[in-house]
Amino acid sequence: MKEKLVRDKVPEIIRENGGNPKIRVAGPDELDVLLREKIVEEAKEFLFSGDTEELVDIQEAIDALLKLRKADVALIELQRHTKLLARGGFTQGYVLSSDETD
Repeated sequence: MKEKLVRDKVPEIIRENGGNPKIRVAGPDELDVLLREKIVEEAKEFLFSGDTEELVDIQEAIDALLKLRKADVALIELQRHTKLLARGGFTQGYVLSSDETD
């Protein structure tokens, strides 16, 4: 049986449309893994579609994972900013060829 994490209101939406969804609630450890899988799933969908709406799904999954892990959002932002200052962002579009990384 294939399972996947869905948004909180999806079972309700399925019921409203006459369906009978088979659902269960994941425990915290399992939810951590499922959220990481969801981020990868949505990133792949974005890779192939280019649809900005997929970024919304990625961000929602990241936010849920940070909340689950009780991560300090201010610390995450500090780490992001520190890395940005030290290594830069991705705005210039530099592409490094693989023989340059050896």
